[in-house]
Amino acid sequence: MARPVTQIHGLQVDSDFAAFIRAQVLPGTDVTEDAFWQGYAALLDGFADENRALLDRRAALQDQIDAWHKAHGNQPWDGAAYRGFLDEIGYLTPEPAPFTIDNGAIDPEIATMAGPQLVVPVSNARFALNAANARWGSLYDALYGSDVMGPVPSGGFDTARRDAVVARAAEFLDQAVPLLAGSHAAVEAYGADDQGLVATIASQPVRLADADAFVGTRTDGDDTAFVLRHHGLHVELVINPAHPIGAASASGLRDVVLEAALSAIQDCEDSVAAVDAPDKIGVYANWLGLMRGDLTESFDKGGKVMTRRLNPDLVVTRPDGSTLTLQGRALLLVRNVGHLMTTDVVTRDGQPTPEGLLDAMVTVACAIHDLNKTQGPRNSRAGAVYVVKPKMHGPDEAAFADRLFTHVEQVLGLPANTVKLGLMDEERRTSANLAACIHALRHRLFFINTGFLDRTGDEIHTSMQAGAFLGRDGMKAAPWLKAYEDRNVQIGLAAGLKGRAQIGKGMWAKPDALAEMLAAKIGHPQSGATTAWVPSPTAATLHALHYHMVDVAARQDELSGQPVPGLDLLLTPALALDPIPQDQILRELDNSAQGILGYVVRWVDQGIGCSKVPDIDDVQLMEDRATCRISAQYLANWLEHGLIGRDQVEDALRRMAAKVDAQNAGDPAYRPMAPGFDGPAFQAARDLVLTGTSQPSGYTEPALHARRAEAKALAG
Repeated sequence: MARPVTQIHGLQVDSDFAAFIRAQVLPGTDVTEDAFWQGYAALLDGFADENRALLDRRAALQDQIDAWHKAHGNQPWDGAAYRGFLDEIGYLTPEPAPFTIDNGAIDPEIATMAGPQLVVPVSNARFALNAANARWGSLYDALYGSDVMGPVPSGGFDTARRDAVVARAAEFLDQAVPLLAGSHAAVEAYGADDQGLVATIASQPVRLADADAFVGTRTDGDDTAFVLRHHGLHVELVINPAHPIGAASASGLRDVVLEAALSAIQDCEDSVAAVDAPDKIGVYANWLGLMRGDLTESFDKGGKVMTRRLNPDLVVTRPDGSTLTLQGRALLLVRNVGHLMTTDVVTRDGQPTPEGLLDAMVTVACAIHDLNKTQGPRNSRAGAVYVVKPKMHGPDEAAFADRLFTHVEQVLGLPANTVKLGLMDEERRTSANLAACIHALRHRLFFINTGFLDRTGDEIHTSMQAGAFLGRDGMKAAPWLKAYEDRNVQIGLAAGLKGRAQIGKGMWAKPDALAEMLAAKIGHPQSGATTAWVPSPTAATLHALHYHMVDVAARQDELSGQPVPGLDLLLTPALALDPIPQDQILRELDNSAQGILGYVVRWVDQGIGCSKVPDIDDVQLMEDRATCRISAQYLANWLEHGLIGRDQVEDALRRMAAKVDAQNAGDPAYRPMAPGFDGPAFQAARDLVLTGTSQPSGYTEPALHARRAEAKALAG
């Protein structure tokens, strides 16, 4: 059934959406409803056709690249000829002269601090609030409740594990904020005077090795917290001898609290399933609530109703009696959708309009509520709006985004470059032209990052006709990937991002394997990156340890001036030059089919855009559209080059559908795919693989959106 629409300035706007803008978004912004929609109509007039032309340019370049690979398919790889071809067709653009970004006022969480970053679906209010409140995390809880200290206890409270946690935390304190003599494990009491922190060991006072590490003291109920600082991150020693944990410690130390998630991306894109006006209203309403500061979510936990809301700021008393306010929440960023998809929330002449334009207008309008605050907690003290713009292909698209947000600022009455843009280096044409992309956004850029999953999906799709790609392990070890990661950091440093913007790295996708994360993810700050993505508040607390181990600013100084890896390695596809063993092919076929189905069935049938999904071995993995994209592109590539056949794909999908049904048997909202294999979810999985070569850039959105809309229609 068609939804009611309202005619506004030549646009057909979903009536509920128009009411949402009028009644919730605009009051308090000084933007009238007429100005908003008149400005949006002008935005569509000025940018919709260009948006379409940029997508057509993507497709034309891909056609040319496909034809080149087909023409050279039986010849040894000729990197020089390939690069010359990419120059000729305009895929590669000239490098800009040396420059330094000039992005104006930027919050310290972005410009000068280094620490973890969360990414959560803003459509889920509880997740959104948990991420915002993950600025501070209990190290005791993170160690006790994860596998870092061994298998997580399943019974009652484990005192031996408690003691091991306390000892591990003391080791951290000795490394990050050491005493002049002795160990934090031996402290009998903590106190403070006008000279700083005083620890008592064997009845003798001992001060910190770095007296400047002491920030001050604060109280919260029966807790007294001594606040320290190391590598720009705060650490709280929480004292409460009456607490069960504090009572077991001679010093009364009941917890060590770390400043953890400095920033959190509230995602409107890969981790959400928003296909119509009610979905988009839900997404925008939660972002609006975060920007107003009044978002709450109530839920049942153990038979008790709990209400989650944004944490307050922390007030610390310094040794001289003055006070310091510390942010109680992560700095919130919002990820818009990319340039590809259209939406029927707003139509013009009966035709859907670009969804990315709607995201730009509405998410920035919502953020005005934060910009207009004169008292109480604020998101951005610098007066900025941080928008992450994903899936852009090259500098022309980056320049388009810059002009788009200039128009949005003008319509909404904001100063130029109030909106800061995060450039996700996840598409091959952006990676190959990264300096030019940064240059296009130099007055509003606030971050660049890398991400293996989407970047690999585009790597496969771009070179789909070059041949069969190596399996996943081979892809991770291929030279292009290291060149990609290293170029990102070196180009960012050369453009002056140090002290002005984030350089980020990708997600840890195993939310329950945090011992493995703790061993592996230190490589991100060691690479010179100031942030990296984590899947949960607990992971953020543990990843924060890495930023105490590595002085990222010093590491960036060491890396600055080093040569940027050349393009040749980046542009060499990771093709399987030798036959891939059949058992590996079949294993990866089943693994990819199961992963696609496990994710897609929740997306299509339940509208869940991101969740922990058990893999083929029942290991929980964090899945979103990026993980789905890489799996679909792998199977499409191997199908294209005859490593697997269509019958094998169909068989694997059916067998893995039965497995996914079994894995979800305990979910009362789950609709089994077997034995009919005819529902929208199963058909979406088939679409992603069997039409993977023709999906634009290998993206999953067109197939998923269509099948989700079908499922919603069937459900009434």
